[in-house]
Amino acid sequence: MDEIVLKLQEWIALYGLKVIAAILILVIGTLAAKIIRAFIRRLLKRSRVEETLVSFITSVSYVALMAFVIIAAVGKLGVQTTSFVAVLGAAGLAIGLALQGSLANFAAGVLMILFKPFKVGDFIEAAGTMGGVEEIGIFTTELKTPDNKKVIVPNAKITGDNIINYTAKGTRRMDIVACVSYSSDLDKVRKVLEEILSEEERFLKDPAPTIGVLELADSSVNFAFRPWVRTDDYWDVFFETQEKIKKRFDAAGIEIPFPQRDIHFYKTE
Repeated sequence: MDEIVLKLQEWIALYGLKVIAAILILVIGTLAAKIIRAFIRRLLKRSRVEETLVSFITSVSYVALMAFVIIAAVGKLGVQTTSFVAVLGAAGLAIGLALQGSLANFAAGVLMILFKPFKVGDFIEAAGTMGGVEEIGIFTTELKTPDNKKVIVPNAKITGDNIINYTAKGTRRMDIVACVSYSSDLDKVRKVLEEILSEEERFLKDPAPTIGVLELADSSVNFAFRPWVRTDDYWDVFFETQEKIKKRFDAAGIEIPFPQRDIHFYKTE
């Protein structure tokens, strides 16, 4: 019994202070990690970073700090941590290689959140699809197509090509080409188009609209009709204007070439 007590005393004398030091490192390190996490969160929110990115960065920083604290505490007990760190590094490398696609999407998501090429509610064209932005996540972006389909696009695909944001600006130009026959009175055609332009209150005065002969094509004279509208009014005015041009040309006796090439739509830049 005395021998056991002596052994216990020796063990306490040898490892007691190390255990206490390890516990102190663990407690103080955990407290410091929480303080640093809170500081990073406040700093990011003050910089108006998206909440999704704030949560991710603070979580990653806290886990990294806690890993450092645990390794320091274990090392204080006399455990060799070199091999442990090497194993963690190798595991991290293996995980990184296995998830390189996800990491690419994550990096793209971070860039989109930081530089904001578009925001929730914008109508964009990217990665071979188009739709309204419903959610910008760390790995994917959700779009709602005009026919009410939900499209989930990896962020790396979005940032890997051109992004067309149709609602980033407050105004858009309508590009309509009205084709008339060579026998048509061009002054009469211009007058009809100018009447349509003056009657529609949703056409903007500034920037100024454009009406002019765009092209002398093989079988038609092509007029460019390019008014500006508010982005929110674009599609309603576009459809109504096409119909109005056709009806006004018919009423004025302006001949439209056959096959039907009266109005064409070109995407605005």
